[in-house]
Amino acid sequence: MEPNNENRVIDITAMEVHKVVSPPHRSTFQKLKNRLKETFFPDDPLRQFKGQPLKQKLILGAQYVFPILEWGPNYSFKLFKSDIISGLTIASLAIPQGISYAKLANLPPIVGLYSSFVPPLVYAVLGSSRDLAVGPVSIASLVLGSMLREVVSPTKDPILFLQLAFSSTFFAGLFQASLGFLRLGFIIDFLSKATLIGFMAGAAVIVSLQQLKSLLGITNFTKQMAIVPVLSSVFHRTNEWSWQTILMAFCFLVFLLLTRHISMRKPKLFWVSAGAPLLSVIISTLLVFAMKGQKHGISIIGKLQEGLNPPSWNMLHFSGSYLGLVIKTGIVTGILSLTEGIAVGRTFAALKNYQVDGNKEMIAIGVMNIVGSSTSCYVTTGAFSRSAVNHNAGSKTAVSNIVMAVTVMVTLLFLMPLFQYTPNVVLGAIIVTAVVGLIDIPAAYQIWKIDKFDFLVLLCAFFGVIFISVQNGLAIAIGISILKVLLQITRPKTVMLGNIPGTGIYRNLDHYKEAMSVPGFLILSIEAPINFANATYLKERISRWIEDYDAEGEKNKKESGLRFVVLDLSAVTAIDTSGVSLFKDLSMAMEKKGLEFVLVNPIGEVLEKLQRADETKDMMRPDCLFLTVEEAVASLSSTIKYQIPDNV
Repeated sequence: MEPNNENRVIDITAMEVHKVVSPPHRSTFQKLKNRLKETFFPDDPLRQFKGQPLKQKLILGAQYVFPILEWGPNYSFKLFKSDIISGLTIASLAIPQGISYAKLANLPPIVGLYSSFVPPLVYAVLGSSRDLAVGPVSIASLVLGSMLREVVSPTKDPILFLQLAFSSTFFAGLFQASLGFLRLGFIIDFLSKATLIGFMAGAAVIVSLQQLKSLLGITNFTKQMAIVPVLSSVFHRTNEWSWQTILMAFCFLVFLLLTRHISMRKPKLFWVSAGAPLLSVIISTLLVFAMKGQKHGISIIGKLQEGLNPPSWNMLHFSGSYLGLVIKTGIVTGILSLTEGIAVGRTFAALKNYQVDGNKEMIAIGVMNIVGSSTSCYVTTGAFSRSAVNHNAGSKTAVSNIVMAVTVMVTLLFLMPLFQYTPNVVLGAIIVTAVVGLIDIPAAYQIWKIDKFDFLVLLCAFFGVIFISVQNGLAIAIGISILKVLLQITRPKTVMLGNIPGTGIYRNLDHYKEAMSVPGFLILSIEAPINFANATYLKERISRWIEDYDAEGEKNKKESGLRFVVLDLSAVTAIDTSGVSLFKDLSMAMEKKGLEFVLVNPIGEVLEKLQRADETKDMMRPDCLFLTVEEAVASLSSTIKYQIPDNV
């Protein structure tokens, strides 16, 4: 453990030792208040109300609840010109996507259009994002349909399936709004980036494979979502394949993917990919109508109901045997849609340099889904593809959502007969094109380079989704992510520090090769909070450091010369009663071994708890507490004469 350079005896230069000061006294109530504030109100949402007269507080309160009141009075015709262009553009994308995603969720296609009408109006009033374009999304649609289909058949009992979908949407909205009201948004942070990338990629694969039913013209298809039964169903139904359907699928897939590629290469041509789905629907509908494609094996949507959203509050299930199913489905789809919506909103807010309040967004999306469940809508959120088109089209405010909703309303009232001959194969092609963007290979490669454990989480999410099921794959990935956090908590990093020659700086000996250990000193740094989960491990790890120090001395046929154990607590942000007991046990163990045990820079909460627990005043004596490692080494070295290196 000794450095290789030649040692010599020198006089220790006297050094001023700064006193470690106890933190200011605060009552238990004050501590609890501060902890709750930092947990639930880190953004201090009430700061704008301080010092304001009552009238101004009421105005600010109304603007906080309804953001439209903040920007609405300053709205101008110039802004409207930008919003109407972006609103019409996203409507051209929302209409075919709404129909497609409803079919993905095993719901009537008309429900997808209903879900693109009412929710955007609610969000325009309550939402804080200027770019978020609201409507059904592929992942939530897939999860909703797959979870409900495990219990109820959408073909044998379509009314019950629809009721459960609306009920799940209600509980999704209730869960989302509750997270916002209770300021519990940090819960969704358990969906790490690696988990989401792997889950999205796996879901995209499953969604694409599910569309083989429409792309190949298969009529009898498996209800399972995993890759093996899906592919098995595809190749065991080759007799049902329709060459007319396959030809149409190939043509429109090539067209849609080509327009997507053009828009990605040249963002100014965003309108090419935005208008491609609607153009595909129009062309394919005209072809099928003119050639009577339904008589040649090409399945069509069929007649759609005209009119605006009918009320559906009488279809909500709040009791009975299906209550557990709709609550579980609501929570899972609620978390997924909330995560996607907030992530998309924050992404585009950063591009335009404005803030999006996460908790307000949760309330807005939650209320949007609660209202939607009563107006024949299923789970909606901010979709990335639509929001990207909205952003590129130059949207200025949430009015673009209102324009989109009005366009969908006109479609519902007057244009529904035009979709009767729309082929399902085109809707499948639209879905495949939309979900291709969810497979983010560059991001996965970046995670592989940075953190192999995170990449393992990504792979578990991906393979769990495609080989088991969507919800189980997500659960496995979240479980592994939590396991990673638990490992970091239960096995905190502990390092040995050495002195950088010619300085008073002490750093990790393994990291800084020029750092040198100080004879007679074992200087350790704990880099995590100390609690019941890691106290035993830390006690064993520190004991092992001491044993290794002694073993090194025996190996060199010298006495170990260990006199002092210095524990740097600068990175220990919190401690509990088990952690306090750890220091008591260490202090007694060091005393029995004839070693002096000192602490360096325990921060406020840690110092306060240690002082309260030190009834005999032995562990927290002034000569056992130091502000820096340098001061500790200098002060302790001055009490003895021994050999030290030049650099100390």
